[in-house]
Amino acid sequence: MQFFYKHQSFIYKIILFLITTVCLVYLFPRSGGFKYSFQTGKPWPYETLLAPFDFPIAKSEEELTSERLAIEQESPLIFTRDTLAEQRSFERTRKWIRQQGTPISSSVLLRAWDRYLTSLYTPGLVDASFAVQSAKPILLVKDNSAQKLIFSDLKINDSLPFSNQSPLLDSVIANASNRLILNEYIESNLVLDSILTRQKLEESLSLILPTRGVVAEGERIIAQGEVVDQRRYQILSSLKVEYLNDLWASSEQSIVIGYSILVSLTIFLIFLFLWRYRPLVYENNTKLVFVFSTILIMVASIKLAMANNINFVYVVPLCIVPLLLKTFFDTRLAFFVFLMGLLLIGFMVPSDFSFLLMQLVAGAIATLSVTDLYKRANLFVVVVLIVASYVITYVSFHLIYEANLSTVSLDHLGFLLINGLGILFVHPLVYVFEKIFGLVSDLSLLELSDTNSKLLRTLSEQAPGTFHHSLQVANIAEAAANEVDANALLVRVGALYHDIGKMNNPLYFSENQSTNYNPHHELDPFESSRLILNHVTEGIEIAKKNNLPDRVVDFIRTHHGTSPTRYFYHKAKKEDENIDKALFCYPGPKPYSKETAILMMADSVEAASKSLQEPTAEGIANFVEKIIEEQAEENQFAEADISLREIERIKKVLVEKLINAYHLREVYPE
Repeated sequence: MQFFYKHQSFIYKIILFLITTVCLVYLFPRSGGFKYSFQTGKPWPYETLLAPFDFPIAKSEEELTSERLAIEQESPLIFTRDTLAEQRSFERTRKWIRQQGTPISSSVLLRAWDRYLTSLYTPGLVDASFAVQSAKPILLVKDNSAQKLIFSDLKINDSLPFSNQSPLLDSVIANASNRLILNEYIESNLVLDSILTRQKLEESLSLILPTRGVVAEGERIIAQGEVVDQRRYQILSSLKVEYLNDLWASSEQSIVIGYSILVSLTIFLIFLFLWRYRPLVYENNTKLVFVFSTILIMVASIKLAMANNINFVYVVPLCIVPLLLKTFFDTRLAFFVFLMGLLLIGFMVPSDFSFLLMQLVAGAIATLSVTDLYKRANLFVVVVLIVASYVITYVSFHLIYEANLSTVSLDHLGFLLINGLGILFVHPLVYVFEKIFGLVSDLSLLELSDTNSKLLRTLSEQAPGTFHHSLQVANIAEAAANEVDANALLVRVGALYHDIGKMNNPLYFSENQSTNYNPHHELDPFESSRLILNHVTEGIEIAKKNNLPDRVVDFIRTHHGTSPTRYFYHKAKKEDENIDKALFCYPGPKPYSKETAILMMADSVEAASKSLQEPTAEGIANFVEKIIEEQAEENQFAEADISLREIERIKKVLVEKLINAYHLREVYPE
């Protein structure tokens, strides 16, 4: 248990690594590696394809439908003879004839009627509803034998020839009503056996072969540049089906292992990049979850699009991912993670280099071309650039493969336009991810920089001197951040809030003392130092109470690092040489980033500059050099990602800003 608590962060990363790998492997296609995209009438853009194994050529759906229709047309109707129907017809008609009286009931007339019915039943009498199927063959089944019949030889029950049978019979049925009555009494003696007919049809349909011919292993299927005609299309479709069915079913374990290894390597590279170049992100498990969530979203979006239509992959706005990552982190991290995500998507999309290159170019433009994405105008510029890059790369590949612009698909261009417009949803997504992962974007920083916000208004009312000092520091620090390509907006916001802890005891800080009265004159150096030091911890409490983001709170924590309150320390040391210096030092931590280091320098320089009596340009330069040199000697910048060259450039900006603040002018002779 102790081991778990000691290494819980590392264990968490291992669990995150495994979960991400499993989810990605699960999302990958079960095609065993078949990722070609092809269409009839289009050139084959890949290298020559040879059959990797023997496989049958599946018939097309049109071929199978045609064969089924032919069999249904040729499948016979199976009838049986119903002797009981014949018997009933004889009995009922003879009875009716007898009931008509003399001379109709004569034996001569009955014999004539019997001959007539016999002439109907001997070849077979069928119902009129079968006339529409007169082209189908007919089988008459009796006992265990079957007799083939022709529909034209049979009699149809609704068109019986009552005339010209015999003079005596014709005289009886000359009346139309008599003919109708007799027709009702006559039943068909050939009855369709629907069960046998259906069984015969299903038996014939079951003999249809789903394939035609076989492609031998090593046989050339199609060469690069050849047009995919209907025959080649069917062969390619058959090969794809074999991959989908047989190869995955027989080699599922091997494919999963292969996918797992490749995905693990990709995820490991991301971890390695973050550990080596972005340790602050690597150490923050919440940020790690966010980074890998964006990769899962990329892959899942492509999976969902391909499930509906393979061309829908062009609709997925993948460039949202690097823009999101750039909003919360930086360009280098955003592009690297996006690149790794594209490598993973390469396992899913058709093996066509054009799609990946198209996304790579658009992603590079999205991350490298525009800064300050929180500005709406810049977002529209990004959308235009992304759509333009999509269209240019798509048309370029089309020219390479088909050498003809007239065949450019308007559907694909429409998909790419929709893709670009989807980038506009990046701002709502930024807000969603901020709430889910507790991150802070430039959009939120812009809102926090409003000096009319509730917390800053309170600061200006309770500690006006501190508020003015914070504004001055914000201006100086922002200029310094721009000089060394740091996050200027973040530095400005951090500067505005870095001293909010002074609101609790504003009069104990010199910038808020409007009279000559200084309450520290009545306190011992230990108590004075405690009050000064507490403004950091109290500032953190106020910040958390007002829900300030951690990135802003970090400026409050680090803006004094572990430096001492020198005035009170030296005052106490005069009374006791063995005084513990740690009692007079801020709790830290030291600045850990370029931005927090800039704030420390700007804050110290701006605050101390108020003590300058007769400032000159040279005096200000020496003054800035002295303060920052003291901080460097105390190793306050040891944990910050900032170079000596950048510190020198920051010094120049600080000197320039202080000179401007004091309105120093060159003195000209009279």
